[in-house]
Amino acid sequence: MKTVRIYQTGGPEVLNYEDAPEPSPGPGQALVEIKSIGVNYTDVSSRKGANPPDAFPWTPGREAAGVVTAIGEGVTEVAVGDRVAYAMHTGTYSQYHAVPSWLLVRIPDGMSFADAAATMLQGMTAHFLVYGIAHLGAGDRVLVHAGAGGMGLWLIQMLKNIGVEVFTTVSTDEKAELAKGAGADHAIIYTQQDFEAEVHSATGGKGVKMVMDAVGATTFDAGMRILGRRGVMALYGQAGGPVGQVDSGVLRGGSLSLIRPSLGDYTATRDELTQRADDVLRWVQSGEVKLYVGLELPLSEAREAHRRMEGRETTGKILLTP
Repeated sequence: MKTVRIYQTGGPEVLNYEDAPEPSPGPGQALVEIKSIGVNYTDVSSRKGANPPDAFPWTPGREAAGVVTAIGEGVTEVAVGDRVAYAMHTGTYSQYHAVPSWLLVRIPDGMSFADAAATMLQGMTAHFLVYGIAHLGAGDRVLVHAGAGGMGLWLIQMLKNIGVEVFTTVSTDEKAELAKGAGADHAIIYTQQDFEAEVHSATGGKGVKMVMDAVGATTFDAGMRILGRRGVMALYGQAGGPVGQVDSGVLRGGSLSLIRPSLGDYTATRDELTQRADDVLRWVQSGEVKLYVGLELPLSEAREAHRRMEGRETTGKILLTP
């Protein structure tokens, strides 16, 4: 089979498209013939060495959809021939992948593999950020960073579906229009505007109930300063670099909260995983949430996908096809 592997961390050039033996499913695993692969910033971070692989050679990717072609001993969740999608198991940049069967979710009838692959990781992450942390509801204000990216577009739509007033940051006028098209009430172009000042001005100094930050170092401090009373900073990524040591004193003066959540802790059981996955897959299929796929490339062009993502040259979701 064809796969992508790295032998050291570095730039996109370390991604090698090469031959590898087809895996066999072990106990509790299913072999998936992958039809579509989701590209996420965690793939870039690992490749660069921010959260480096435990061993080399290493295959990136934590999201995909395909068909079950074989099952190992003890597997009950899926059967050969099932159309499935999954996230949170590394190694999806391949034609075949042996996956713990409890992570696999059946795709609704009529849904494409591309839509399923574009839904799982970002959709379930948005699900727990919106529904699992701060009890958000109509009239609350939330700031979403990187609103024109795949994750940001998910968050904006889900927040608007429950009546939240959404602020978001983007880098260009074009991206601002995309974020507004997804429902954002305020699109702040951070290359031209100070988002801290803009939020304080728009809210009369009251700030927001929650900041959803996947950027990190370059946005964190100002994000803490725009939180209103009992506000929550959800730092769920570090695309702009890691946040350094945080003085707990920044939480005073408003009973603020800081959380560093990860999807694995919010899908730790089969029941919780399938509940979040079934919700987001259903919303996509019904049109309640619209997918924005900005780039589709063959797996052989994984380097180009990473280059464009790292250079912030894309909007929406990036997909690779084996």
